[in-house]
Amino acid sequence: MIGIFGIVMIFGMVFGGYIAAGGKMAIILHSLPFELMMIGGAAVGAFLLGNDLAAVKHTGRDIAKVFRGPKWKPEDYRDLLCLLFALIRIARSNPVDAESHIEDPDGSALFGKYPRILGDREAVDLICDTMRSASMNYDDPHQVEEVLEKRMETNLNHALHSSHALQTVADGLPALGIVAAVLGVIKTMGSIDQPPEILGKMIGGALVGTFLGVFLAYGLVGPFAARVRSVIEEDGHFYQLIREVLVANLHNHAAAICIEVGRQNTPAHIRPGFTDLEDALKSVKQDAA
Repeated sequence: MIGIFGIVMIFGMVFGGYIAAGGKMAIILHSLPFELMMIGGAAVGAFLLGNDLAAVKHTGRDIAKVFRGPKWKPEDYRDLLCLLFALIRIARSNPVDAESHIEDPDGSALFGKYPRILGDREAVDLICDTMRSASMNYDDPHQVEEVLEKRMETNLNHALHSSHALQTVADGLPALGIVAAVLGVIKTMGSIDQPPEILGKMIGGALVGTFLGVFLAYGLVGPFAARVRSVIEEDGHFYQLIREVLVANLHNHAAAICIEVGRQNTPAHIRPGFTDLEDALKSVKQDAA
């Protein structure tokens, strides 16, 4: 919702201020379709040229994040901590039972209680792979932590590709606007014998290209790239929480301590409250009993 409000505000303030200052929209509206075809078409073509089909699809899906916001909500972090708490308790009391959950999470009644987490393949794989490592008696938790760190860094870099691609387009739009403006000037020079009022409109139309390139770059595409990056990085905290809790488990801390380590390392605006989490963990213990 805030993304839509931002777009409306950008257009309202820019064009509203222009009209309030006495500007005429007629010349912009007359030139806009042609300038937009040149600038927008060139930008899309450059984007397609610089990215493969998978990256193009990935970027298309990520643009929706500007309006949807982060995937993981505070209640999802609470559910994740409850799931990890239950898995750690089972793994320590009955490793055989834990193995059934780890090897077949889709058929696990425990994972089934948290469908949003189960629906995220990376989160499930991260949990199961790390728990599997713990069952293999790794004697160096720092080694596991390093592997997890590299894995998450790789995943984050891949996820951020769409943001980088959009930012590249934003960086190129002002130059494409200049290209369109130069073409407009060339057109104007070919009609130099026309009266001043006609030449003025033609020069104004050419300048629309420069305006449009800068406006699209800094008013829309650039902010889109920044917002996509922000959302992806915030969702990354979900996977970092998994790492924090399961590495603490490898250090043989008490299950409650492992969960508190994860909770404390979650950013404040999405961190589950202590009392709320305690109530949820009590429910997990009752279900286990």
